[in-house]
Amino acid sequence: MKDIYASRAPSPEGPARRASALTPSDTADLPEVAKALFLGQGGDLTIIPAGQAGDTPVSFAAHPSGYVPIQTRRVLQTGTTAGQIVALFD
Repeated sequence: MKDIYASRAPSPEGPARRASALTPSDTADLPEVAKALFLGQGGDLTIIPAGQAGDTPVSFAAHPSGYVPIQTRRVLQTGTTAGQIVALFD
């Protein structure tokens, strides 16, 4: 299959090229920074953003299902009730 987008540089606002379901963890970072998250089931979401100093978490209470446009390095199990979480990558 021809990929007409392969030669284009990734950008923060552009669509993702890869996606992976994830399991929240209080100790393990994602294998690489996700450019955004997708919640298949809404709920509370607790993350450590990519640019956050230290391991200070940020919580999004009662986030609806759909996209969360924040670059993320960890999705914590503690405080996360949202489900079917997919990490989006370039």
